Amino acid sequence: MPHHAKLSDRFGRTIDYVRLSITDRCDFRCVYCMAEDMTFLPRQQVLTLEEIARVARTFVSLGTEKIRLTGGEPLVRKDILELVKEIGSYGLRDFAMTTNGSQLPIMAEPLRKAGLKRLNISLDSLDAEKFHRITRTGQLQQVLDGIDAAREAGFEGIKLNAVVMKGGNDHEVPELVEFARKKKVDITFIEEMPLGEISDHDRGQVLCTSDEVRKIITQHHELVPTPEDSGGPARYYRMPGSETRIGFISPHSHNFCSTCNRVRVTAEGRLLLCLGNEHSVDLRRVLRGYPVTNDKLRETIINAMDLKPERHEFSTNGEVQILRFMNMTGG
Repeated sequence: MPHHAKLSDRFGRTIDYVRLSITDRCDFRCVYCMAEDMTFLPRQQVLTLEEIARVARTFVSLGTEKIRLTGGEPLVRKDILELVKEIGSYGLRDFAMTTNGSQLPIMAEPLRKAGLKRLNISLDSLDAEKFHRITRTGQLQQVLDGIDAAREAGFEGIKLNAVVMKGGNDHEVPELVEFARKKKVDITFIEEMPLGEISDHDRGQVLCTSDEVRKIITQHHELVPTPEDSGGPARYYRMPGSETRIGFISPHSHNFCSTCNRVRVTAEGRLLLCLGNEHSVDLRRVLRGYPVTNDKLRETIINAMDLKPERHEFSTNGEVQILRFMNMTGG
């Protein structure tokens, strides 16, 4: 597939990383991601797998080198392997997926064979009861089995993602680090994103900054900064004598807007130029209005880059600027 000029925005940033949300549905109901009683999109509003592949193909023709499939939970989408096979054939530098891990005991090997290279697996607690409380429906053992299945399937990279909440799971940080070291996988600690109205907790009170998490870890391990990056917003550290890298994603305390290289497409085909703003463009209308050729789609994507803001505007003072939930955008 021919690569053309790179996409860039008004601030000179090259956009070469696209996150595609392929469903808003999930088999978990994590407290920081969605309401307990969620209303999901009617099926006809969600992009078809063919439409998602068209979007992916068009982005690749515009220089995209990294695609990450997200949800909701991408593995609850029927025929997901067909889409993975299709996008896996585009010659990307990096092809990844974010998942809650519940389906990996069955799906890890087929995904790897279909061409997926890397997995991010969400894991906020190693305490089965607390895990169930955070996810409302999840079974910890299923996810642990999924992590093992992913390791056995031979992925190039496996990374655990933990959203740290003060008074919730912050005391588990050392245990999560030990778990990652034992399994020889990377782990990233994430500050909670203020997306969607939630009643479960007060975000300002539970925000645990990356600096606080780093302080907890350095009581147990020396952390050596490393310039490595995974093409996303995480800053990485290594521990002497371990293959495990520790990443921090800090939308509040160390915003990473100046190097932002990514855009997102929601399950209903809205191109989001920033997770922390409502600027978006409706790609579904273009896909369905011009079903034969991708010329109009290319033009729409190129023009949309002018909407990408210089920075996000997250706050934790209880004001929610962004009313959509994480399950709409896949983080």
